[in-house]
Amino acid sequence: MKWNLRMVAAQRDIWRPVQLLAAFNEVGFTPSLSKVAAMWGGQPVTVRLDDLDKICAALDCTVADLMLAETAGHLAQRDDASRQVVVAQAGAGPVPRTSGGGARRSLPPN
Repeated sequence: MKWNLRMVAAQRDIWRPVQLLAAFNEVGFTPSLSKVAAMWGGQPVTVRLDDLDKICAALDCTVADLMLAETAGHLAQRDDASRQVVVAQAGAGPVPRTSGGGARRSLPPN
């Protein structure tokens, strides 16, 4: 899933987390500014369903507007990138980027 909050907010002329917080407050949704900034800045790991309802009410949108299904190609690329990060973090060496957007793994010699 792709979190599309910023695009939906921009379509409603909301450009900053503090403006989004004001819109949330109008419908009785009162998260902290830091929580709003986290939702604004990236894809949340979890979102409570009642919070999702309030977000949709504040932005006059649907869940389908906020969360876009990714195609299988995008999922495969994201999963491959995640595996590369795990490999790099595990000490297998750097993962060089190629110009085509893909990556090749550098494995240490045996």
